Amino acid sequence: MQIMNRGLSKAFVDELKTIWKDEGVIIFFILVPLLYPLLYSWIYTNEVVREVPVAVVDLSHSDMSRDFIRKFDASPDTRIACYCNSLDEAKDAIGRQDAFGVIYFPTDFQTNIMRMEQSRVSVFCDMSFMLYYKAIFQTATAVAGDINSKIQIERAGNWTNREDEITTKPLDYEEVQSFNTTGGYGNFIIPGVLMLIIQQTLLLGIGLIGGTRRERMSRMPGINALHTTTALPEGNAATAGTDNNTSLQPAASTITDIIGRALCYFMIYTIMGAYIILAVPQMFGFTTLLKPVTTLCFMLPYLLACIFFSMTVACFIRYRENVILLVVFTSVPLLFISGVSWPQSAIPDFWQWFSYLFPSTFGIRGFVRMNTMGALLADIKPEYITLWIQAVVYFTTTCILYRRRAKA
Repeated sequence: MQIMNRGLSKAFVDELKTIWKDEGVIIFFILVPLLYPLLYSWIYTNEVVREVPVAVVDLSHSDMSRDFIRKFDASPDTRIACYCNSLDEAKDAIGRQDAFGVIYFPTDFQTNIMRMEQSRVSVFCDMSFMLYYKAIFQTATAVAGDINSKIQIERAGNWTNREDEITTKPLDYEEVQSFNTTGGYGNFIIPGVLMLIIQQTLLLGIGLIGGTRRERMSRMPGINALHTTTALPEGNAATAGTDNNTSLQPAASTITDIIGRALCYFMIYTIMGAYIILAVPQMFGFTTLLKPVTTLCFMLPYLLACIFFSMTVACFIRYRENVILLVVFTSVPLLFISGVSWPQSAIPDFWQWFSYLFPSTFGIRGFVRMNTMGALLADIKPEYITLWIQAVVYFTTTCILYRRRAKA
């Protein structure tokens, strides 16, 4: 037991030295987790789209069209950017991105209403910007509904305000926002992004360490890369091999070495993880319903799963640059297939099964529910159990790969 404890401590300390002497690993373990969440959160600080510019083509020039335009412009979501004499001119404004939608009033707009005939307002939206389309369409619908109510009241001849309410809204509804009450896009997407940052930066740092050891092994035959625990500064490859621990270890010692390294990563990311998921949302005022005990219990298997997953992948990294290409290629797809930015039910079956390989999939799903819905562990039991399974599976694969490499 004493020998095992010494081996554990040595692996922990040596890995810490490796990290400290490698500038690239420090960047991905410290600087990127510090700055990347700030960048993403800053981008989504405004939460919702406001003051979307809209062009107006008013061929009616009537009191009702001006009333519609005035109410439309008064909305916080839209603003009248320009007045055009024709639809072609308005389309040119959209092409220049001076506007993202058009409100069109035909010449007989008010005339038809006064004749008690149905009249129409045409709303043209740039569908390449879905949030702009949503703001323009919802505002136009609300203004049209308000004017319709006013017309119905004038024609009803009621005596009381209550009668007016029943005339305009015989069937009313109440909108209750249960979660993400601000309706903000930042509150929706940022929790998932933060969890993905934890996995990807761990993969980058551990992959760089693994790539460095593989490069060293290729330069110095006879040195076992997986059991070389002292950092190799660039430019000193020819002399570093004599200072490293390169002995082949038995299975128990291999496990001790893996656990010691994992504890080093876990210590660093306990601090960085707390900063990412707790401090950053508070800095930017994002809504969070996290409960301390639930968060702690959930992050434990998530960090372990990410660490052992990264250590497994690092066994296949031949050069330092490879892991950077891997992370760049996978980051956006992993966010998509997690079921946050796109509904899980709409993802093809193959990609759903493929997403189960990554801790981020279940980490994001569970954390988003904890953050926005105040979910407890009992509510996210499938994700919680799966993360523990992944931690055990990837620990086992890491041990197998390390042991095979030690025998090679």
